[in-house]
Amino acid sequence: MLGMAASTMDLLLLHPPSVYDFREKSILYGPVSDMVPSSVMFELYPIGFLTMAEYLEQRGMRVRIANLALRMLGDKRFDVSRFLERQRPKLIGIDLHWMPHCHGAIEIARLAKKVHPDVPVIFGGLSSTYFHRELMAYPEVDFVLRGDSTEPPLHQLLTALEQGTSLEAIPNLTWRDGEEVRVNPLTFIPNTLDYVDVRPELLIDMAIRYRDLASVLPYNGWLRNPTTMVLPLKGCAFECVTCGSSATTCGHLTLRKKPVYRSPANLADNLAAIGRLSRGTIVIPGDLLQGGRAYATQVIDEIAARDVTNDVMFEFFDVPPIEFLQHIDAKLHKWSFEVSPESHDKVVRHAMEGQAGYENEDMETMLREALKLRCTRIDVFYMIGLQYQTYESVMETVDYCEHLFKLGDARLQCFISPMGPFLDPGSQIFEEPERFGYRKLAHTLEEHRQLLVQPSWEHILNYETAWMSRSRLVDATYDAAERLNDLKRRYGRISEQRARSVAEGIAGARRLRERLNASLHGELDPVAAEQLYGEISRFSDSTVSDKQELFWQRHLFSFKLGGILKAVASSLRNRRHNAGAVRVQTGFESAD
Repeated sequence: MLGMAASTMDLLLLHPPSVYDFREKSILYGPVSDMVPSSVMFELYPIGFLTMAEYLEQRGMRVRIANLALRMLGDKRFDVSRFLERQRPKLIGIDLHWMPHCHGAIEIARLAKKVHPDVPVIFGGLSSTYFHRELMAYPEVDFVLRGDSTEPPLHQLLTALEQGTSLEAIPNLTWRDGEEVRVNPLTFIPNTLDYVDVRPELLIDMAIRYRDLASVLPYNGWLRNPTTMVLPLKGCAFECVTCGSSATTCGHLTLRKKPVYRSPANLADNLAAIGRLSRGTIVIPGDLLQGGRAYATQVIDEIAARDVTNDVMFEFFDVPPIEFLQHIDAKLHKWSFEVSPESHDKVVRHAMEGQAGYENEDMETMLREALKLRCTRIDVFYMIGLQYQTYESVMETVDYCEHLFKLGDARLQCFISPMGPFLDPGSQIFEEPERFGYRKLAHTLEEHRQLLVQPSWEHILNYETAWMSRSRLVDATYDAAERLNDLKRRYGRISEQRARSVAEGIAGARRLRERLNASLHGELDPVAAEQLYGEISRFSDSTVSDKQELFWQRHLFSFKLGGILKAVASSLRNRRHNAGAVRVQTGFESAD
């Protein structure tokens, strides 16, 4: 068993960039992150960081979150090794929840182990769960916690390491016993999410405690657009064949046979806690209606009872009943929602969803009725790279977006982007690609790590389909984005200036792609090749749309000063109390 170093914190949670040495590489990452708030380094850390920290802190442990991806993005001189040298953790945790982090996660683990050879390193997240045995083949990884809920097992592990007791009874744990890899049963599968909360004040406390605001911020630009999230459930009742969290995938990967929910009152309490500090939008992902109409309605009633004034954004996996939308409209101050029909084409859409799913006519009827309500915006998302989907089908989806724009309300917005960069591990398509007409180009964790450092997103994609090669997928993406951008301009969804900027970005990315392919075939001289790689970084974010389109209307003051000051005062009182306790126990003044 690894020894425990003298420490100032029990757990140091590190969020890695997608590619560790991205500041030294020139990679055309393309539009793989255009539909999420974060950049191509996927610097948005999982919400599990907050619940793990809250659970441990409530039990007297000290946790620090360090968003290394964001620190590296914001400061070219930020030295990860030097940062790690200043930390004294008992355990280092690294998330590998989403596969685009598989390069950075392993490299950060190596660096952490080099700096702190006696401090154990633990991985967690859905991708870690899928690849837990492969992860243990890397000497830098000492533990993997499997499953979608790991707070109590993590507490048990920290306690066992502190006390030097056996690890055999800790659920969900994969660990190394000498030369043998041990896999403890995955038995912690909670039947409620109410046992731990998302407490935003904790981030303020961490920022004060460690004098480091930048490390706890969720993503680049968050202070300008403080979008937050509260999970109402884990697991899923739907069977989307591309999803790494579908019902079938969860049944195999996390052994969760059906979704587990946060109670309406607890969910509303979490929203209210965020609302005391921020005016930003609060996202409730995962479709409340999976829990039934009564559950979803009660959630709305509980939020209304707490007078949450933030814009609350809902996600729906199927066409929501208009009566439910009317109930939201009657109860909440501000609200919005998103739907993801994926394709206008019924054959493509139904093949992807694995069930009846959206019908265009039903969705259009719902949208017309929803636009009669006070909702602030409606986002409709489409995807490229699906089963049976051809280049021509993608272009027809963009034509269908124009049909939706003709509903005549600027609150309705459409987006389209490639599925990528990777097929989700554990999804039906990842497990049986040939059955669905896919060719999978990477299978192991290490193969995916090597893909991430390829020169462009065309070569990073881990799949192509029987209907479109990787090259054709890229063509379809740029052509669809160009056409949709022009439609948004014509129908007043974006300004002329923003449309021009996006168009210039797409054109620049096209030119770079051509030159990059020429370079890969040895057709560019060394000077031209070096110049090319120097230009690439300017075209690796907001490729197919302006990322600002994803964000809600800004407030003059995004945060509530009164709530922030109360949280700061509470943190300072706790620090003084804890410092006094240390003086009483040790008989000397403690320095931070």
